[in-house]
Amino acid sequence: MAASKSPAQAGDILLRSFEDYHQRYRAVTRRARERFERREWEGIHRDTVERLELYERSVGETVSSLRARIGEQVATPQAFGPIKAAFTEAILGRDDFELAQTFFNSVSRRLLPHRGLEARIDYLSRDFPVPYKGWEMASARMYGVHRIDAVVVRKVLRDAGLRAPFQDFERDLAAVVRRLGEAVTRAFGGPEIEALDVLRPLFIRNKAAYLVGRARRGPETVPVVLALLHEEGGVRVDAVLTTEDAVSILFSFARWYFHAEVESPREVIGFLHSILPRKRIAELYISLGYHKHGKSEFYSDLAAVIAETDERFERAPGEPGLVMSVFTLPSYEFVFKVIKDAFPSSKKTTRERVRDKYRQVLHHDRVGRLVDFQEFDHLLFPRERFSPELLAELEDVAAKNVGVEPARVEIRHTYVGRRVRPLDLFLREASPEECEAAVVDWGETIKDLAAADIFPGDLMLKNFGVTRHGRVVCYDYDELVAVTDCNFRHMPPDRDPYDEMAAEPWFSVGDQDVFPAEFDRFLELKGPLKELFLEHHADLLEVDFWRSRQELNRQGEVIDFFPYPESERLHPVVGR
Repeated sequence: MAASKSPAQAGDILLRSFEDYHQRYRAVTRRARERFERREWEGIHRDTVERLELYERSVGETVSSLRARIGEQVATPQAFGPIKAAFTEAILGRDDFELAQTFFNSVSRRLLPHRGLEARIDYLSRDFPVPYKGWEMASARMYGVHRIDAVVVRKVLRDAGLRAPFQDFERDLAAVVRRLGEAVTRAFGGPEIEALDVLRPLFIRNKAAYLVGRARRGPETVPVVLALLHEEGGVRVDAVLTTEDAVSILFSFARWYFHAEVESPREVIGFLHSILPRKRIAELYISLGYHKHGKSEFYSDLAAVIAETDERFERAPGEPGLVMSVFTLPSYEFVFKVIKDAFPSSKKTTRERVRDKYRQVLHHDRVGRLVDFQEFDHLLFPRERFSPELLAELEDVAAKNVGVEPARVEIRHTYVGRRVRPLDLFLREASPEECEAAVVDWGETIKDLAAADIFPGDLMLKNFGVTRHGRVVCYDYDELVAVTDCNFRHMPPDRDPYDEMAAEPWFSVGDQDVFPAEFDRFLELKGPLKELFLEHHADLLEVDFWRSRQELNRQGEVIDFFPYPESERLHPVVGR
């Protein structure tokens, strides 16, 4: 590489490209606050999609710039080692150091396609700085009070700096003080605290904004999250969340990502981890929209799990899928989904269409009902870590995506997401009360998806799962279609008594035709559980229900989806 085209020059191109990407990312994020203040809900949706697409576009632009200005010699391992050293020096001391490292890795893999990670051209897991723990307060305000009263809550709400009036500030103030006082007393045995800490960024998603904080006394903490809605009459505090479970659901793997204007991601992640200790660091990064770095953290975490255990990968519990082969480690919270080489004739789809469905889910508001999957290429694992049965299955049904070598196995393409208990298995194992709750929530899942313009297609129990919080989610995407693309039809009347017993319908059926009255045949529920489902959700069998959802979606109405139960809300809402 000529002196005029030195590693330092390439490192400078990479740094300026990353800075440009992150500035654009933060500009989109910053708009979310303004849109919340102006009640521009469709704008928030558009910004979320724009932000998701920004990373790949920026990486592509960087690769083109390096090739144009440095030449093809940049795409060699010998050249990239010195470039990495120059880039490392350039990013030292940055608050977004880890995001820059992941950006570099994305560029290196695009320029130099390779399997696994190579220390000379990639940043490895040991290179990523850990989130701040115990000294993450630079991104938070500390309110040094010994009790949570109206004075400090008033200051917290004012410090949020919203440029929109409250509907009834004093009403909300009194309700928040009461709810927080009860939570602190319940957790600490009394109202005394050492301080109330609140993150400076406002967390915005869909039609809500959240103030995220904690009350602490010694090593103990109580999460403090205030959910704000902006209605036609002004802003109001809709809910106060004060338990780890409630906040964990808010930061769920089945929801779209937050917009939060963050100066130092490590500080914010460290703060969030202090109130959500069971959340993996990767998931917290992803929840803030840093899904590419979340993948880096996930890979680091997975490598540690592989190194620390001798468990073998095995087929995931549940009925085998027709499109995906799914495997996991027994004690691991995630599953790996690999597209099979061929599908039965009943599945009118292709491998590329399946991949398209997963891309659509990434860009679609998941409203808490679709599991978020991260896409990985060329993962390498020791061969001995696969059970013989699983390895034989993968070689048999997914050879295009799985390469088996004497010492290792390459998973060429896979989707990785949180493991949930398949709903069909859950209903066999859980208590009657848990089964009843799951069946009712299954119907709510279908309705929530419909409100978000998603029709699951295949309503079989095995395509849905139950989270550790008891929420039902969908994780099978190969049949997903837009509600607005479906043609919901009434069943034509039988011509004679034999029509009902016929193996094939006597009337014509188009590819997009859906007959809600037939859902009853596929519910797979019996006895009291079926009666309970129909008691709550018989409207799912009606054409009018689905056509009404089509109309709402065509009008572009953004539906309210509350990531907390009605019991957490401060004031009764008429009509809910």
